[in-house]
Amino acid sequence: MKKKQSFFCFFFVMIIFSCKKKTIQDPIPFQNVNVTIYPNDPLNFKIQVVGGWMYYNGAGVNGLIIYRKTNVGANDFIALERTSTYLPNNASAKVKVQSDNFTLKDTISGSKWQIIDGAVLLGPATLPLKQYYTNYDSGTGALIIRN
Repeated sequence: MKKKQSFFCFFFVMIIFSCKKKTIQDPIPFQNVNVTIYPNDPLNFKIQVVGGWMYYNGAGVNGLIIYRKTNVGANDFIALERTSTYLPNNASAKVKVQSDNFTLKDTISGSKWQIIDGAVLLGPATLPLKQYYTNYDSGTGALIIRN
């Protein structure tokens, strides 16, 4: 009986130590992002309504796609990196919003993501688009985007 207990104890310990948490390394190079924009500014009219989106250049690796999900709180917006997670080192593989205003497509690989959260819709990409932290303060009208 003791041999069985020892065996199960040894087996259990081996399982615990052999389980390692797999981490997925972000393929997108780190780029400091700290942007404040004002959606109610006439220049940003495209994101004044739910479902509106706009490109924002000058932040991230290849720029951002800013999408307005709701108009009820601090999490009204999402900001996604325009760099493809399938071809992160190819500057020509920019992600573009498609005519349906819901699908994002890598111009080189044909990979597709959804605009509401950057999730993969069609490969060869297997990773979602990089998402940046957003916080909208309706009192000041400021949308803060950062990593």
